[in-house]
Amino acid sequence: MDNLNSPIGFLGGSFDPIHFGHLRLAQEAMDFLGLSQVRFIPAGHPPHRDPPKVTDVHRLAMLDLGLRDNPSFRVDLRELGRTTPTYTITTLESLRADLGQQTPLVLFVGADQFMVLHTWRRWEALTDLAHILVAMRPSTQPFTSDDLAPQVSTWFRARWQDDPALIRQQAAGRIFLLGLTPLAISSTAIRATIAAGNSPRYLLPDPVLDYVRVNKLYI
Repeated sequence: MDNLNSPIGFLGGSFDPIHFGHLRLAQEAMDFLGLSQVRFIPAGHPPHRDPPKVTDVHRLAMLDLGLRDNPSFRVDLRELGRTTPTYTITTLESLRADLGQQTPLVLFVGADQFMVLHTWRRWEALTDLAHILVAMRPSTQPFTSDDLAPQVSTWFRARWQDDPALIRQQAAGRIFLLGLTPLAISSTAIRATIAAGNSPRYLLPDPVLDYVRVNKLYI
C-alpha cells in the first residue's frame, strides 16, 4: 500500500492506576516500530477483566497526569461511557473508521493475553484492522507458535515478522514480538501496597501518586 501515514500505536487497559510499566512499554514500542504516537485507551467494560476499583473520573485524571510530560502520548476516550461490554475488535473498527485506511495501526497485546487470544471475540479479524505488537514482559517465558492454541498457531506463523520496518509497507496484517525492559510493576501490586499502608513511590509518576493520596484511593 503506497502513501501510508505515520503509524499509530494503541494501548488499552484499566490504568487503575497508570504506572511506569505502562509508560515504558509505550516508549519502547514507539522506538521499536517508529510510531508517531501512542494512544492510551482506558477500558470501559472489558469482558475478560474485573471492573476497575475506582471511577472512570479518577482513572482518567490519573491517566492525564501520567501522560502530560510526553506529547506523543495521548488519551483516547472511545471506550468510556459504554454500557455494554467493550470488545477489542469493536474498538479497532472504530479506530479504523476514524483514521482511515492509509494509517498503520498497531495494537499492543501482553503475551499472557496473546496466549488466550482464541477466547477473544472475532480474534482472527484483528489483523484485518491492525498490526499486533506482542509485549513480552520479563516474567514471560519465550514462546513459539507451538505454544499457542492450535487455531491460533497457523494464523500467527503466517503473520509474524521480525523486521519492524515492514510496518510501513501496509496498514495492518503483521505480528511483531518485543521483549521489554525488566520492570516488575503492576497496578494490582500498587493497589495492594497502598492498601497495606506502604508507599508505591517510584512505581508510578509522582503526580499520579499525589492524586492517589489526595483522593484517598485504594485504601
